[in-house]
Amino acid sequence: MKQPLVSLITINYNTEDYTLELLASLQESEYENWELIIVDNSSRVDPTDKLNSLGNKVNYYRSEQNLGFAGGNNKGVELANGEYYFFVNNDTEVTPTLIGDLIEKFQSNPHIGLLSPKIVYHNTNIIQYAGYTELTQLTLRNEAVGNKREDNGEFESFIPTPYAHGAAMMTSREVVNNVGLMPELFFLYYEEVDWSQSIKEAGYEIWVDQAAKIYHKESMSIGKGNPLKTYYLTRNRILFCRRHRDFFQNFLFFSYSWLFVLPLKSLQYLIKRDQKQLKAFVNAYYWHLKN
Repeated sequence: MKQPLVSLITINYNTEDYTLELLASLQESEYENWELIIVDNSSRVDPTDKLNSLGNKVNYYRSEQNLGFAGGNNKGVELANGEYYFFVNNDTEVTPTLIGDLIEKFQSNPHIGLLSPKIVYHNTNIIQYAGYTELTQLTLRNEAVGNKREDNGEFESFIPTPYAHGAAMMTSREVVNNVGLMPELFFLYYEEVDWSQSIKEAGYEIWVDQAAKIYHKESMSIGKGNPLKTYYLTRNRILFCRRHRDFFQNFLFFSYSWLFVLPLKSLQYLIKRDQKQLKAFVNAYYWHLKN
């Protein structure tokens, strides 16, 4: 198989040890023609000494401001030389055949715009992602196929999916040139959903290769919500609807969101006396009144 150059693009933010572990897994890859682009998103402690001299296959860039998920990845694209871009979270570890498996699938179908592998929780045999369901019209929520299920051979197909997963998604230089970069307006959360939608609207397809596997160190447990996460998830769910849904779909979603979700969730935060979450949640709606 021809081995075009694959640029793996990852963002480092206060977790340089994870980045080094990602690089270690790449060095075990059976696919040899790759480069790793590391964008440091203004980590509190400058990791340049650790990350700037990792070999000729690594290109490191430190931003003096936090560019967010989309902005950091877009900076990585600017630095990349590859024919293909593989966006991976720095807390992932690739399997030896992963890159070659994805390239083979990408080259087999000229209509693919984004391609994700199956994502498995690190040091487990439990699936995080094997594709996504569609967003519902009313709530704009969906589910990850196979989530929290044992990886016992049930999910091994190569199938289309509505959305790629931001922790691991491959595209080509050609697709980015035709569609454009990730939307930086989102900053955190929903960027890959929005980008997937834009890529589909440009005539491409989104696929998941369930036989290709990457490990993700994200915790399976969901702790107490972070106000920053609450703000961006709430704001960006509404923003996605405004950008990609028609008048009728917007009417349904906004009626449900503003008349039901906003008062109910606000009341719940008030009862719990969680002022930080309440402020983040209400500010997410207020942002749309100002914009």
